[in-house]
Amino acid sequence: MAMTTDHSHDHFKLEDTRITRRYFGKFERITQHMTKVAATMEAEGRLARRDTDVLARYLLGLNLTFKALAHKYHFSGRYAHAGQLTFDRVESGFPVYQELLEMANDALQAGTHLASMPSVNALKDQMVRTIVGEQAIPTKLQYALSQRLYYEELSKGGMFWARNDPTAVWIKNDDDRRHFQVHWAVYDSQVNLPVIYIMDVEDTGKTGLPKDERRWPEAQSHLMAQSLGGLKLLTIAKGFDEDFDDLHPTRLRRFHIGPMYSSAFTMQTGPLREVLEAAKSPVGEDWAMVWTEEELLSERVEHVKSGWFGSVERQIFALDPFATGGSDMGASRMERSLIMPERPYQALAERNPAGFKDVRKFVVSAEGRVLSYR
Repeated sequence: MAMTTDHSHDHFKLEDTRITRRYFGKFERITQHMTKVAATMEAEGRLARRDTDVLARYLLGLNLTFKALAHKYHFSGRYAHAGQLTFDRVESGFPVYQELLEMANDALQAGTHLASMPSVNALKDQMVRTIVGEQAIPTKLQYALSQRLYYEELSKGGMFWARNDPTAVWIKNDDDRRHFQVHWAVYDSQVNLPVIYIMDVEDTGKTGLPKDERRWPEAQSHLMAQSLGGLKLLTIAKGFDEDFDDLHPTRLRRFHIGPMYSSAFTMQTGPLREVLEAAKSPVGEDWAMVWTEEELLSERVEHVKSGWFGSVERQIFALDPFATGGSDMGASRMERSLIMPERPYQALAERNPAGFKDVRKFVVSAEGRVLSYR
């Protein structure tokens, strides 16, 4: 694999066209599998339908992000100006954070680029004339077409961006309060991984949260500022609870998508890498994806004094006393899952490395079946 170091020993550029296309092809399959895994979790009763819908939205956005980047770097190694994808092959297996920032900037200028470029059909006609008339490979035109398709994808929207601001969905009304599900997502710049948040909120304000011109922008800004992988769920939920007297977070979940392990692309150490090497899987099946869910639940409500005569609700959150590190985990529970094709799973079962007994395994087949194992 042709690679060169980019600023750090963890980040590498893909310089070969064939390898670049293989990388994106792998992620296209993985993101499709993850959507089916979320549906399997729903069937098992571990996710509600609205949770699955939220996860599917962000996973689809992630797929669209990879589709756009695949167009952008389609001719890496074959054309001097094509650029090269930089990805984190030590920590995450995903593109580095900077790639998503550049893509967001390109999206702002997509309309300008498309207006100055020939259409897809015009480029294809020119390519045919070059091949037939000049008997030459139309590399420049092929590259121009890949960029046209890249900007077309960006103009459609729906991608997973570096920041995906909060959305509030009404669930129900209950006496003096409204119930909302608030969800948002970020691309963690420290570990180069997508992270999805889902929070259940009870609203006792006069105006429903999404329609409140004062509270909603403040709540969105607050949540995005706290969306750091290093912060515990307890810190995020308590901060929100204390900053908004009439918004009560009763449940907060965080889904970490990745890391992705691949014997062909990544250089992580540990049992999973050894399993993938032992599996000797064919192209496209030499991978494993980690999926981690953290959950924080409100255990009870206390009323604390506010002002001279008033009081406000404060949530008391349940922490898992049996978790590694006890309450230091800052969550009620945490569960790790592993998504992998059949052959790597067989190698994992045969080697049975320590630490994987309680990890749920989702085994995916080329035909799209998903089987769940403990």
